Order: sequence, then C-alpha cells, then structure tokens
Amino acid sequence: MTTMKQMEVTIMGQSYVLGCPEGGEVSLLEAVSSVDREMSTIRDSGRVKARERIAVLAALNLAYALAERPAAKPVAQAGGSGTDVDIDALIQRLDQALGADGQLL
Repeated sequence: MTTMKQMEVTIMGQSYVLGCPEGGEVSLLEAVSSVDREMSTIRDSGRVKARERIAVLAALNLAYALAERPAAKPVAQAGGSGTDVDIDALIQRLDQALGADGQLL
C-alpha cells in the first residue's frame, strides 16, 4: 500500500491540503501549478466570476490538452497499477479539496 502524506498547496489564493503518495511531491506541485495558472487565466479574463465555474472550465481545458497529447502509453482501467489514472479517485480528491466551494461533478 502506498503511503500518503499531506501537502498544503495554494490555488487561486486559497489553501488546500491534499494527499500525496511518497515520492509524488514534484508531480503534485506541477499539477497544482498548472491548475492555478489555468484557473487564474480564466478568472483574469473577466468573463467568469464563480469559483466553481472557473474550476470546471480549467478542468475541461486541462483534460482537453491531455487528450490532444500523443499517447505515451495506454492507461489501464481502475484497479491497475499505482501509476494508472483513476478518474473517480481524482474527482473525489478535487471534491474534498473544494470543500465548501462545492463539488465539481
């Protein structure tokens, strides 16, 4: 079982405590930086004000960018190795991080 540590990060000026597997700190910080940059760009455009809508738009923009990348390797279904993407787990972690701001999905 992978050991999780807690990391405090800031996205769009708000602090969040996220679980992170040992050794995944750099990847998590890169992901946080991407999300913060995307959300700040959307906020700064002035067209969207609600934090929840900004988060959803940022998530969609980042997911689209990932989908457009050439696939390095196929992603296994949930329950695979620890490096595989588990979308339900990611959504749950985002919902927990958003807390009182509301759930994404």
